Amino acid sequence: MFHLHQSLRYYLYPAPVDMRKSFYTLSGIVTSSMHRNVLSGEVFIFVNRNQTIMKILHMEYGGMVIYHKKLDSGRFKLPQIDENTHSLTLDWKELIMMIQQVTQKRKKLQKK
Repeated sequence: MFHLHQSLRYYLYPAPVDMRKSFYTLSGIVTSSMHRNVLSGEVFIFVNRNQTIMKILHMEYGGMVIYHKKLDSGRFKLPQIDENTHSLTLDWKELIMMIQQVTQKRKKLQKK
């Protein structure tokens, strides 16, 4: 069951994340780098360097959940992020816009 909705608080981690990370390592980023409590019920969003993979970490009623989205093509359109911030607060609409407004990558021309 998908338990994300508009009454939750969403935080985007501003730096690229290695998408091999899972529950414990992402929880460590939330605690040490974002200065938030992973058990608070807030939602934490992580994106890789190429902006093609997104993981969303959320503590739900039965335990911790990771939602994982990998794009076949294009990139997630991220909001402007200040490099000095620990996390960027988003609302539900901004998360949905970020997921739905995928921009296409520019293809490099190959020399013949």
